[in-house]
Amino acid sequence: MPGPGPHLMYAMSSGIALTHLTGGRFSPHHTLIYTLNAFFGPDVGSFSDWLSSVLFLDSLLLSSLADAVHHPFYYVLILGFPLCLLYSWVSSVLVRRNLLDSVLGVPLSRMQCLLLISAGSLSHFFLDHLFEENGKSSMYTWILSTGWWMNRAPVNPDAVMVVGFLCTCLIGGFIYINRVQSTKSTGQQSYQSMKLIMIIASLYYLWCASQIYWANPRRPAVGEEADLGVLVFLATYFFLPHGLCILSLNSKDIRTDQLPL
Repeated sequence: MPGPGPHLMYAMSSGIALTHLTGGRFSPHHTLIYTLNAFFGPDVGSFSDWLSSVLFLDSLLLSSLADAVHHPFYYVLILGFPLCLLYSWVSSVLVRRNLLDSVLGVPLSRMQCLLLISAGSLSHFFLDHLFEENGKSSMYTWILSTGWWMNRAPVNPDAVMVVGFLCTCLIGGFIYINRVQSTKSTGQQSYQSMKLIMIIASLYYLWCASQIYWANPRRPAVGEEADLGVLVFLATYFFLPHGLCILSLNSKDIRTDQLPL
């Protein structure tokens, strides 16, 4: 699986990009906490398991806990609350002592820290699922299983029509929403464009799932492509963590004199 370097660089570069794009509302404090959890977060279970073995503290309970923590969702459920308290306190200390710029001069709240912990955990497994176990991880194997590898995939006319219709609706809808003479603001256009993508993605998902799991015998949903697995993987481990990062942004109208440090 990827080591410290790729995890750190992937998360930190994403955080820096968000800092630039948001004008500092995603501050260096956000980037630090997001990066720490994308790097060392879920691996704390594996590290603690190794440390307990070194200290001759092996036990079934400790081993089970370590395995549970090394999970994209259990990590947040088990350690999310205590870690958000810790990170929020660390953020306030960094602000008070002027050790790390927060741009707006305010520390992160507990909710912001919890969102970043969740985002970091998912981003950690974005790399792990793709580059561990010699390409035979359970997630990667499932993604490939949604494709058609038995023989040359037949081109079904109904698949061509459905996929073509959905892709045409996506492109046509995007052009309509963002037309030149639209009276909507850029924010409204972006919001409606995202709603369009989610609607088309849901219909695309249903089509693929119906052909793979409901049709008897199974039929190729989109030729040999593993579109169902790719959509689920990207939604869970790429778009969701970045969406959580966006939800953790500092408010535009935040006032530092109202926030005790």
